[in-house]
Amino acid sequence: MIEIPLARLALALLPLVAVGWLMWKWSGGCGELLLATGRMIAQLLLVGYVLVVLFQVESPWVHLAVVGFMIAVSSWIAIRTVKENRARTYFDALLAIGGGGGVVFLFVIFGVLDLGPRLEARYVIPMAGMIFSNCMTAVTLCAERFDSERANGRELLQARNISWNAALIPQINSFLAVGLVSLPGMMTGQILAGASPLDAVRYQILVMAMILGAVGLSVAVFLIRRVEKS
Repeated sequence: MIEIPLARLALALLPLVAVGWLMWKWSGGCGELLLATGRMIAQLLLVGYVLVVLFQVESPWVHLAVVGFMIAVSSWIAIRTVKENRARTYFDALLAIGGGGGVVFLFVIFGVLDLGPRLEARYVIPMAGMIFSNCMTAVTLCAERFDSERANGRELLQARNISWNAALIPQINSFLAVGLVSLPGMMTGQILAGASPLDAVRYQILVMAMILGAVGLSVAVFLIRRVEKS
């Protein structure tokens, strides 16, 4: 893999300067972009150092604790568009992401990858990150669309069906575009690291299947909860 010096890495931020200028000209400010960029850099640097430590820890309980933390945080971020009953909605998101995403996560870890009781961090944490981050985004889309449709007078089941379709659009699009329009991140990373493209393809199929499965189950659980309480 080609090592990227920090000076050249800084060049990758130059396109963001152009985006920031456009935001400033068109919307009157670029503070949100500056904050998001700063957080992105700081969080990735921090997680890089944390992962170095975690990869040296052999306790599966530590790795599962990290997964639990991911679920709790992703559930909180998922409800950021919700204005009312946030505590109740957080529980719904936690149940949806932890339940729907957790089932697929355990199936992949113990069934497909067959890691056994060791639960190696270099597999557990990246897989958990991909599953729960995508579930988080899907639940956010679902919650925002469901509340919007209800506010516009849609019947309960109509709002549910529209929200379900909207939440799955990004994943369905990625299925349709993969290999023709895009080479997904995990596959690209493995190829850049020197893995065989055919081995990278196998992992990418696993990743995309598990993400759509987890997203679908999480959104279904969330919508069932919202319909029951509406």
